[in-house]
Amino acid sequence: MRFEALNRLWDSVRETSHDFRASTDVFPVVDIEKLGSTLDLKEKGAAAGRQNRPAPDAQSFDETEQRIVAWVEAEKKSSYQVLEDQFQTFDSRLRNLDFEGQFGLIRQANASSVSDFKAEVASGVDELHGLRRKLKTAEDEMVGFKATHKLQRAAKVSSRAAWGFKVSLIVFLVLVEMVMNGSFLAKGSEQGLVGGVTEAAAFAFLNIGMALIFSFFCVRFLVHRSYALKLLGLLGLVAYVAVALGINIALAHYREVSATILSGAGAEVIQRLKAAPLGLTELNSWMLFAIGLMFSLVAFIDGCYLTDPYPGFAGVQKRLDVARDNYIDRKLDLIEDLREIRNDHNGKIEEIIRDLSLRRQETSAIIAHRARTAGLFAEHQNHLERAANVLLTSYRDADRAARTEPEPSYFNSAYKMERLTPVIRTEEEWDDKVLGSRIQGAQTELSEQIKRIGDEFERAIEKYHQLDNLFPESILGATQAA
Repeated sequence: MRFEALNRLWDSVRETSHDFRASTDVFPVVDIEKLGSTLDLKEKGAAAGRQNRPAPDAQSFDETEQRIVAWVEAEKKSSYQVLEDQFQTFDSRLRNLDFEGQFGLIRQANASSVSDFKAEVASGVDELHGLRRKLKTAEDEMVGFKATHKLQRAAKVSSRAAWGFKVSLIVFLVLVEMVMNGSFLAKGSEQGLVGGVTEAAAFAFLNIGMALIFSFFCVRFLVHRSYALKLLGLLGLVAYVAVALGINIALAHYREVSATILSGAGAEVIQRLKAAPLGLTELNSWMLFAIGLMFSLVAFIDGCYLTDPYPGFAGVQKRLDVARDNYIDRKLDLIEDLREIRNDHNGKIEEIIRDLSLRRQETSAIIAHRARTAGLFAEHQNHLERAANVLLTSYRDADRAARTEPEPSYFNSAYKMERLTPVIRTEEEWDDKVLGSRIQGAQTELSEQIKRIGDEFERAIEKYHQLDNLFPESILGATQAA
């Protein structure tokens, strides 16, 4: 897998490091009036006052006052537990940012990404080297073939369009000759035009087919360097002329014979060819002979130019072209693959660089949120103390109004609630300056990593092109062949 370490780092960047929504509404405000009504403070104060309770010399809170204090203390503890839960959440969020783990993954990615890229390049070089050797082999074959046969020109290889045109011409000739021969032969056919075309099909295929066979497999040897093969080509040319004349003159005789004989026309044609091969008596028969010979000649010429006239030359050129195309196409594909790998790598690195800055901002936000929450808890304790004193005052005022004896001296003292001090654990937290320095260093390393991958990409392109210098004569030969 390419850039395995970088991919692990990138996946960690894509994962959400928190699932919270900042909110300052953590500790609820006490509805003092409603709480006083719930506790029936005025009624209980009046009732206690009528009984002159607490006693004038009392030093401690009575039952109702203790209920007020107990409620406030319970709320304080409950709020402190909420605060502790908030702190744990903050600690979890800070741990999830895992800067140390991120820095470790960055070091690992920096160490392995270049190696992974080089391995990809080496694999491409090996593959191209094999294709380059095959191209060299094909070029050696071309050079050897030219030297053996004393050829100085390039091979003539038809393009797909030209090949398609030539094949289409042959098919067109066959179809046209079938129709035209059929119209001439319809004179003696019991089935009329359709019957004539059916009978003419064999003559058309035979006429065109023999022209192609002789042109492609025999007459081409006329240009061969070997005198023996030249002789074979000459014999093929003579044979073609004889066969073309024989087929078309036989067809012309068949037209005249089939017009008067319902059966045994073939035997009669053979007798006429032996006795008087040129003894055609009708103009249409001579026209049929001339048209057939013309179609045969066109097919013969077309067959000669289906490929290079020199036997075997086009095949060698095609093998060279295929080897060259395979090499060039694969080199372009490998370069494009490396470009995609480089771009994918650089895109991930840039996202990681942005993520480090975002993580630092998130760290500052979490710490600030934690400090704000601690301040809210301190303010909430002040609020609970004020609420307790308001509730106690409400109770004591009702008690005073109903008393006949002096009130206890502590009635004039305000309630002092013992504060809970939250403990913020910062031992494992990063100092902002140190963290900023480390992040800047990591971002610098990542930026350098992008440059190193870019340099490796340029060197890879050079390595791929250096393969062309291993066989300079192959390049020269390929240029000449092109």
